[in-house]
Amino acid sequence: MSNRPIVILTALDLEYQAIRTLLDQPRLHRHEHGTRFEVGGLGRCEVALAHVGTGNQAAAVLAERAISEFHPPALLFVGVAGALHSHIALGDIVVATRVYAYHGATSEDSGTRSRPRSWETSHAAEQIARHLGRTGAWLRALPDDAPMPHVHFGPIAAGEVVLNSKVSGHARWIDQNYNDASAIEMEGAGVAQAGHLNGALPVVVVRGISDRADGTKEDTDRAQWQPRAAANAAAFAAALAQEIAAEDRDGTWGPSKPAARGEEMRGQHVTYNIARDSARVGVQAGVVHGGIRLGLDPSQSLDLAEALTAFRAQLRRAHQEGRLDDHEYEAAEAELTTADEALEAQTPESKSKLKLALKRLRGLVSDVAELASELANIIALTQALP
Repeated sequence: MSNRPIVILTALDLEYQAIRTLLDQPRLHRHEHGTRFEVGGLGRCEVALAHVGTGNQAAAVLAERAISEFHPPALLFVGVAGALHSHIALGDIVVATRVYAYHGATSEDSGTRSRPRSWETSHAAEQIARHLGRTGAWLRALPDDAPMPHVHFGPIAAGEVVLNSKVSGHARWIDQNYNDASAIEMEGAGVAQAGHLNGALPVVVVRGISDRADGTKEDTDRAQWQPRAAANAAAFAAALAQEIAAEDRDGTWGPSKPAARGEEMRGQHVTYNIARDSARVGVQAGVVHGGIRLGLDPSQSLDLAEALTAFRAQLRRAHQEGRLDDHEYEAAEAELTTADEALEAQTPESKSKLKLALKRLRGLVSDVAELASELANIIALTQALP
């Protein structure tokens, strides 16, 4: 079993309770800024559960907080949603293969034009979810007399309003621009982006269908479809969490917590190849067989400041060449500024702030190989800071 808890987030109290009832002896875990998690056993794994409220922004902030606190192998967002296609029945499960942030647009004289932003679900996590859906093993967690829900896989649209119409301008906008979306909700985009910015952490959005987003929401709510759909989503998510934990037995599934320097290099003699004055090192890397590390001497904080300056130039060049989009570049620049300020402050608190900024930066540039490699060297340097 994984020694890292799976993080499960919910937006509504009834969604939270649907997960909590499945936990064994949940215990309170207080975050330093007030967020309360409950951590408990769930079959073959441990789960850290939190209520984030509604909306993508709140979901993104608290997802980031949960990731930093627990360093999970995966994060699940579990709750209810509205169906966007008639073949998806009330009580069915929709597992996101992609999450659309559908409110991105530009308003021009010719009309409103969509500027979609989306995040794909991790291939490995999606494969586990599809296998569960095929085998139906997760259905054992449902009451014997409960109707058998179907599991659907497809994109989910996440915005900032509750959709309860088939004919409104909002509904037409989604139909015109996101016609392949299976369901609609309000938190998945924020959570998906938080996962993307943390080294492509696997994020899976699991939704039980509680209404049809067609003007009948009050009727379905009165018929108690919300708690029924939430219970179905919780049952599927519980089985998914246990399968992911089984894959993470050795702690290597998904992004893992950066090893402390002593753990990373335990038992190895380390030699540094240091470039001085006008000399150049042809190759920079992490650990090479034989106990040789190529890179800067981490005992010199001046070298770390210089490395950050050099990295900023590399970052700017990658943006100019189109390998980083505007959003990623601006976010990376902001994290670099935070890192510079933290390094200059040289306080115990600033060291943690520096490492967190570099960790977030790593998630932003993970798709650009040379930036990711250089940043790994910089992160290694921080381990020797006093």
